[in-house]
Amino acid sequence: MENTQQKHTQQLVLACIDGSAISSAVCDYAVWIAQRVGAPLKLLHNIEHQETPVTSDLTGNIGLGSQEHLLEDLTKLEQQRSKLLMQQGKLMLETAKQRAQQSGIADPITVQRHGSVAESLIDLEDDIHVLVLGVRGADHEKQQEKIGSHLEMMIRAIHRPILVVNDEFKTPETIMLAYDGSEAAEKAVDMVAKSPLYKGFTCHLVCVNKNTENAENAENADKLLQQASEKLAKASGLTLITASLSGKADQELCAYQEKHAIDLTIMGAFSHTRLREMLLGSFTVKMLVNTKKPLLLLR
Repeated sequence: MENTQQKHTQQLVLACIDGSAISSAVCDYAVWIAQRVGAPLKLLHNIEHQETPVTSDLTGNIGLGSQEHLLEDLTKLEQQRSKLLMQQGKLMLETAKQRAQQSGIADPITVQRHGSVAESLIDLEDDIHVLVLGVRGADHEKQQEKIGSHLEMMIRAIHRPILVVNDEFKTPETIMLAYDGSEAAEKAVDMVAKSPLYKGFTCHLVCVNKNTENAENAENADKLLQQASEKLAKASGLTLITASLSGKADQELCAYQEKHAIDLTIMGAFSHTRLREMLLGSFTVKMLVNTKKPLLLLR
């Protein structure tokens, strides 16, 4: 199901709606981005198929003569379940559409797809300007110490900016750019300097070094900050604050974010190999779990 009354050639802001409590905030942040950058808004709901229906194993516990009838009943139940899921998804999309319209989006696009969200996002990737999704789906809302089961896979699969929402919507006024000199960090600096999304914001450019007591390390951190500062200083309407911190990056950034009431953090995602992250732990996952405000991730 897709509302495509108006065809758009430019890239759009895509919001994943799944019925979780955070879906309203996902919709609100997507609306905010779409309005700031002048992009169309698309609302996506996916119907994920269960690999094994919960009743499918019952057929082995009865006589052969009854299996055929039971399988017919199970098929009907599964069809009814699919119809209910489709209807539920349509209601979610309609609610999100009305919410977006009330916030000033004239013609939000809605689409409902079958299959995994990751597959849908890969299919739609070329059309995405920014992807907005919740840190946890409806099935994992109470597991605050974890991220959604498919979130990491989706972040790795899509090479587009991804805003991960973890709290109620608040119009951002301050951002923190976590900078380490990596390719993704350089991309973040360029994006912040050029995008109308951040015009008028206060930008905290933060570099965390494991050991700034070492003179060489401290000097390198200062050089990194200076290089990025020069780019950001040229951005129109951006108030720049720089900070050099020492310690574990995830802990220092989260503490800085809370201390300075940062509304939105921008950083690179998954810059190391899977093996390295398995051995040392993923910085991106730690930030997703521990941060209290939305994260805009760049690959």
